[in-house]
Amino acid sequence: MEYLLPRWTASAGRVGVSAPAADVEGAGMDLLRRWSEPHRGYHDVRHLAEVLDRLAELDDAGERVPVEAEPAAWFHDAVYAGRPGQDERDSADLARAALLALGAPPATAARVAELVLVTATHRPAPDDRAAVLLCDADLAVLAAGPERYAEYVAGVRREYAALDDATFAAGRSAVLRNLLDRPALFGSAAARGRWEAAARTNVAAELERLTSP
Repeated sequence: MEYLLPRWTASAGRVGVSAPAADVEGAGMDLLRRWSEPHRGYHDVRHLAEVLDRLAELDDAGERVPVEAEPAAWFHDAVYAGRPGQDERDSADLARAALLALGAPPATAARVAELVLVTATHRPAPDDRAAVLLCDADLAVLAAGPERYAEYVAGVRREYAALDDATFAAGRSAVLRNLLDRPALFGSAAARGRWEAAARTNVAAELERLTSP
């Protein structure tokens, strides 16, 4: 997991942290430990790396990702206990506190925390570019190929292992229907062009599997 550490330090530098390098690296290692907790089935270091890669892909496609989006990606599931909404609030609090401790400008720390909160619903304001692109990168797994999508679904199921199959299927089906009801899953033009069609196909197929007799 340490291979991601240079990406953290570069990202932190771009948002103006002023702490010594050792402190910045220490904060990155704490984040990576969080992302490596054994109870995580999908929301793990692999997911973090994929979100960072998708942000870079969108930036390369000309979407001009704001600098706050990448540290928000690092923090967006840093607290994960299977409590939708509360996890994002706790992750946002962690982001604000950690960045302030590293000497980031208060307005920047608050902005990163705000972006983390948006990932609770993945419904960013259309004119909030950083939030749109962060949500696009977070949802890009929906467009994954068959093997990765199956691994994603299995990982989510492991995170809700305490639920019986019927209860899980009902809750997961509601999530999938909510996604399919949206006019678009992705907010940016680059993300829609790359991922919208495949994501809708994957989500519809998963919903069919869950609801078929």
